[in-house]
Amino acid sequence: MGPGRGGVYTYDWIENLLGLDVHSVDRIIPGLQQLQEGTSFCSSRVARGCAWRCSSRSVLSLRSDDSRWVWTFELVERDGSTRLISRNCIAMGGSSLGDRLGMLVMEPGSLVMERKMLIGIRQRGDRLAAEPAGAEAEEWSRALAA
Repeated sequence: MGPGRGGVYTYDWIENLLGLDVHSVDRIIPGLQQLQEGTSFCSSRVARGCAWRCSSRSVLSLRSDDSRWVWTFELVERDGSTRLISRNCIAMGGSSLGDRLGMLVMEPGSLVMERKMLIGIRQRGDRLAAEPAGAEAEEWSRALAA
């Protein structure tokens, strides 16, 4: 996940209306799956002030520089399957009318975008699981060689 990597799998056209320059891939790219514990990268060339951090093999977090917004994705393996848990927390900057009105728009908008993202992640994972072993890696190698 992340800009400059696989995207965020939401409605890219909405992200781009906001000037975020997001382009989601339609499949999992093996060459982008090598994050190591402690790896950090910027959220976007345009949306400064947030950074992604891989804190373990199964946890990826996005945090704003002021720590008022944190979004964490965790993979939990159980009974031969994997569950993706997404949690986020947004702290309001103040109690002004503008802050409260902003949250009235942000909360439902965030739910719509997150639902689309989670469906997109599942579709990509299911597609990868259905492919013959090594097919995606071979395609990635051919793309790099071209």
